[in-house]
Amino acid sequence: QVQLVESGGGLVQAGGSLRLSCADAGRTFSSYFMGWFRQAPGKEREFVASISRSGGLVYYADSVKGRFTISRDNAKNTVYLQMNSLKPEDTAVYYCKASRYFDYWGQGTQVTVSS
Repeated sequence: QVQLVESGGGLVQAGGSLRLSCADAGRTFSSYFMGWFRQAPGKEREFVASISRSGGLVYYADSVKGRFTISRDNAKNTVYLQMNSLKPEDTAVYYCKASRYFDYWGQGTQVTVSS
């Protein structure tokens, strides 16, 4: 069973940083491909970043390359999203997703970037 809980969201000024965490209460975290997605008001959910089971492969949306870093700690059953140089257009609810045979989603955490 996968149970994902995101944390670390909040209000930050443009140019600032936040680190999101997504913890899995289950026992099979290391077997899941993990990703971060976001959804802004009135827009569809979009891909942000993903990371392979071992952490050796990472992928980013063009809009966040060079500013965001995804990482994971399988010993802590946690995936992270370090977000630097935040922009107002990064404002959204951020969700983590675990993928293997099925997809599992967390409840989301709000990130608001003020100009």
